This record gives sequence, C-alpha cells and structure tokens, in this order.
Amino acid sequence: MRWVNSNSRTARVIGGPAAGVSLGSMVATAPMLRRALQGRSPSLAYERALWEAGHDVVVGMDEVGRGAWAGPLTVGAAVLPQDRRVYKVRDSKQLTAREREALFDRIAGWCTAWGVGHASHEECDELGMSEAQRLAARRALEAMGMAPDRVLLDGKWDFVGGGIVDRLVRGDSRCLSIAAASILAKVTRDRIMLAEAEHHPWWWFEANKGYPCPRHKASLRGMGPSAIHRRSWVFMDNLPWTGIPRIVRPDPQGTLFDPDDC
Repeated sequence: MRWVNSNSRTARVIGGPAAGVSLGSMVATAPMLRRALQGRSPSLAYERALWEAGHDVVVGMDEVGRGAWAGPLTVGAAVLPQDRRVYKVRDSKQLTAREREALFDRIAGWCTAWGVGHASHEECDELGMSEAQRLAARRALEAMGMAPDRVLLDGKWDFVGGGIVDRLVRGDSRCLSIAAASILAKVTRDRIMLAEAEHHPWWWFEANKGYPCPRHKASLRGMGPSAIHRRSWVFMDNLPWTGIPRIVRPDPQGTLFDPDDC
C-alpha cells in the first residue's frame, strides 16, 4: 500500500494507499456557519507574534487518527499568508463532514504552503503510536516543501522536535493555522477511509472512518480485523482471526473489550 502525502502544488508520494478521490470534484463554496459556531473563530494572534519576532515561516500542525482502530495516523501542516484571510475556518472536530469538505479547497488555495503526512497502519504497529506520529509529522513537513522557522502544535506533546515548537492546549480551536491544518488532515484521512470502505465493506469505514463505535466493535467481534486494522493493540487478543498475522509489541496499544464482556 502507498499513503499519499499532499501539498498545495502537487501530491507527492513519500510513504504510504492513495485516496483515489479527485480534489477537483469537491465543493468549493463553504456553507453558512451554524449559529453555534459563529463568533468562535480561531485567531492569528500566535502567528502574528511570531511574524513580528522575525519568524517568517510559521507552521500550524495537527494530528488525526491516533485513536482510530484502523487506517493511517495523519498529520496536517499549514503555513498561512500574512496578508490574506479565509473565513469560517474552525477546529475540524466542530465542523460537519460537509462543512470540512466545502472548506478544504479554499484552505488549500489560501495557504502559502501545506502538507499532509501519514503513518500507515503497518507503521503504527511496527513503530508504536508515538514514533508513528513523529514519522507522519516529518512527512507532512517534507510534503509542504518549505522549512519551518517555528511550529505551532495542538496539545501538550512536542512530536516535531528541533527546538522550534510552541505547544498550545486546545490549539485547534484557538490558533488559525492549527485549525487549518486540522481540516486538511481530517478531510484527507476521511477520503482515504471512504476509498478503503469499498474494499472492506463489513467494518463500516464510510461511517466510522476507522474510529471506535458500537457497530465497529460488533463487526470486529463477529468477523475479526480487516487488512487495514492496527494489529498490535490489546483488543486483538479476543478477536476471531481470518489468516491476517497478529502483531505483538512489548508495549500493547489500547483495549477494546472490558474483561466482563469477553
């Protein structure tokens, strides 16, 4: 399998399946924001402070897919222009799938540079989730095609390194470049999972995108894992097997069933 890592100019393959979805077919006009999201816009305050300090290339980065049971772990990176603004950008988790899709091309065209990097389900198993996230971040920065002066990260953990990182708790709802990166990453990963759903219909990836939910849990319990499930997680101990090799790490990752349920 190959995972596509994309930027605003090209889609460069540097490590992992293509989503198989045409970007040009997506809706380009963002819908009107729901009332609950109006007046809750992330700001450019963090970027402006860094620009004023002489850091021209300020990259917002965010991760999606770390808690999923199947599919890639994905990191988005976005560099915003200092003289133009796209409105209606919010944390990807606050938006519906339709709203994210409608914003995707507008954000991609607005960014000075952007990239999305993936760590495949095999790499998540082989490397562990922390190292897989670092790998996806490196690939996102490579796909961006521009060396960062500073990086703004969502959360408390620095998965980029290099002494250039500022961490922001709830950064995806407070910082505009992180919010933009979150939408780019989420839409790209969702498209991959929609394409995979055609090949793995029994796990409902078109709805759950590989994340935990009751139907996904029931499918795993009845049929075992698909070819794109992460097979080193603890929940694999209690599933039926279909010939796909089990992977056992010294640090098992995540549980699925309570002992009383097994």
